Amino acid sequence: MRTISIINLKGGVCKTTTSVNMAYALSELGDKRVLLIDNDKQGNASKTFNLYDPEDENTIARAMLEKDLDVREIIKKTKYEKIDMVTANMDLLSANFRTTAQIAGRQQTKFRKAFAPIRDEYDYCIIDNAPDINMNIVNALVMSEEVIVPIVLDQYALDGLEILIEQIEQVQDEYNEALDFSGCLITQYQKNELNLQGIELLKKRGIPVFEQYIRRTEKKVHESTFAKMPVMEYSVRCGASQDYRKFVLQYLEESE
Repeated sequence: MRTISIINLKGGVCKTTTSVNMAYALSELGDKRVLLIDNDKQGNASKTFNLYDPEDENTIARAMLEKDLDVREIIKKTKYEKIDMVTANMDLLSANFRTTAQIAGRQQTKFRKAFAPIRDEYDYCIIDNAPDINMNIVNALVMSEEVIVPIVLDQYALDGLEILIEQIEQVQDEYNEALDFSGCLITQYQKNELNLQGIELLKKRGIPVFEQYIRRTEKKVHESTFAKMPVMEYSVRCGASQDYRKFVLQYLEESE
């Protein structure tokens, strides 16, 4: 199971959209078995798959709190045959507080230990992370082999990227030397001077950028959230759907 963390410290950059559509594309286009982990207390990925429940106790929070958890107890089936999911809700907030307050044990490796027994049951694990660096986010990075950073090109996003890269490097040095920053995925792309200059700036800084960009298709993406399905299924022909398709096909070709 190859584990990919989708992360950015800035909100509104299509982290959840990227996570759910990458999971969907890997299963549909690549015929891969995918585990999607919602690692954000807002539970937007869980809502996309119509699995959000504010009262549910079998969420990712249990992986933070329970030492000998049978992780299969928190894995849920989606309506897609090859996609399973671990959901999230506000329980993750208190789990973070309680884990951070613990003195004994290595709090950064809880996810890696919890999910180790099911690594052979999936081809990919996609983790949709909150725009933060809490203990649950550190756990996701420690568990992952790869980081993909969706990014909308503005100055705030570029400033936050530098901080995120420092955090990734710290996790690499201290807990997970196999962690690879694969690159930035440009989202809400428009072919204008701002975007072209932003991409050039990233490259000048030595920051890897995926060749495939995700075009701005706000209306269809927003509609898909109400329909509770990936935009790739909701609107096959819209720009974002076509771009996510190309992105995942290129990703599979290059990684396999």
